[in-house]
Amino acid sequence: NLFLPIKQSRISEEVTEQIKSSIIRGQFKTGDKLPSERELSEQFHVSRAVIREALWILAKTGFIVIRPGASGGAYVTDMSFKNLVSVFVDLFLSEKISLRELTQARLLFEPEIARLAAKNITPEYEARLREALELEKIPSSSIEESKNRIQRVHLILAEMCGNSFYEGLALAATEAIKSIVVFLQMDFLHPQGSHQTIVDAVI
Repeated sequence: NLFLPIKQSRISEEVTEQIKSSIIRGQFKTGDKLPSERELSEQFHVSRAVIREALWILAKTGFIVIRPGASGGAYVTDMSFKNLVSVFVDLFLSEKISLRELTQARLLFEPEIARLAAKNITPEYEARLREALELEKIPSSSIEESKNRIQRVHLILAEMCGNSFYEGLALAATEAIKSIVVFLQMDFLHPQGSHQTIVDAVI
């Protein structure tokens, strides 16, 4: 057995933590299928309802994906900062954070991302940045398309900076803001050409 029987009062949380820990320690790899609800129920000595609740929590937090059908089940996902996007959006929708606060946070870490990116400039990165600038000039048919094009410069710079945490923050913040703007159908876009000065400075 990989898991210990649960004796504590907050049963589903204890089950969740043990399964999460087993994933973090590498006992289950990305793409692996977890044991069935019945098998987990027997190993933990709890009901299948408790197992279902624990798996739902793990799916909600991005550790697993639950697939239906004959070959379905709970599968381990590739953890990434993209999971933060839904967290940020949920916090916005529940009025815990505002769009203004998300933007202020970006003002704090994006200048450092640009500074680090400037140290790692290559001909390939220069070409990608200039291509992203050209794409911004093309008229867009929707707010989502506009946001996708405008955030390309931010994401390329984040990739260039060589810091995984900064890159993850930039991805999560820009994707969250895009999702919120598209959801609200807001006209919240950079003016065309506003990235030109930043790109020129980095290059």
